Amino acid sequence: METKVEVSIREGVTATIADNMVSVTGEKGSLNRELWYPDITITKTDSMMVVETQSTRKKQAAMIGTFASHLRNMIKGVSEGYTYRMKVVFSHFPIQVKVENDYVSILNFLGEKKPRTAKIYDDVDVIVNGYEVEVSGINKEHVGQTAANIEQATRIKGFDPRVFQDGIYIVEKS
Repeated sequence: METKVEVSIREGVTATIADNMVSVTGEKGSLNRELWYPDITITKTDSMMVVETQSTRKKQAAMIGTFASHLRNMIKGVSEGYTYRMKVVFSHFPIQVKVENDYVSILNFLGEKKPRTAKIYDDVDVIVNGYEVEVSGINKEHVGQTAANIEQATRIKGFDPRVFQDGIYIVEKS
């Protein structure tokens, strides 16, 4: 059972830890996140962040791995960013996708008159390019949730999904 995980900080990325708030800043922007769990401490050395516990319980060991993953995602996000490519698929009724303020409007889905909407998180950019939708940002959770919102907005109920394959689907994550 691991009681200590080291996460390396990339070149060009700065990280600070104050109380339970971890701030990571890089060329793409900055992310803040509160990471707290009983008996788990996060410390920073020159080029590493160390997540450790003195406890031998399974829950603490599991949370150490979770916190390390959150830190790695934050570091990768501020240095590279995350991009999800989605594809608009239809057979009979051409689907129209528009970005309006903080929502994606999906028009003419299966010939429906009322547009379907999907929420876009604040720090996420959505670009519609013909029948391709690109969702990008620095926060992996917000980018993934925005892409999931778009995909779920076109979920078909009451029809066989093997026959009615219309929708907007994630085709690539990078």
